[in-house]
Amino acid sequence: MSRNSTPNLFKALNPPAQGERFDTLLSHRNLVIERIVSGADIQPVEYVQPQDEWVLLVQGAAVMDVAGIRTVLGAGDYLFLPAGTPHRVESCEPGTLWLAIHLHPE
Repeated sequence: MSRNSTPNLFKALNPPAQGERFDTLLSHRNLVIERIVSGADIQPVEYVQPQDEWVLLVQGAAVMDVAGIRTVLGAGDYLFLPAGTPHRVESCEPGTLWLAIHLHPE
């Protein structure tokens, strides 16, 4: 494989004007890896998912509500969100980059 065809987490970030963009990087069996790029105008959406999720804030900064607890995140911070845990992004810097790993029930 040549270097030019290797996928790169930082290429084509292009933050959306509103909300977040979800790009699936890998979907294999019960594992899904997503790149999430946050825009300037975040409308908090509460998620309560049937799968476990591990999320890493790669660059930027964000404030999340995780099961009623305000959580401030910076580059390099990560969280494990067990299935059924309510969570939402309250605010973030435009262009905040996340890596989310979802482990769905088999």
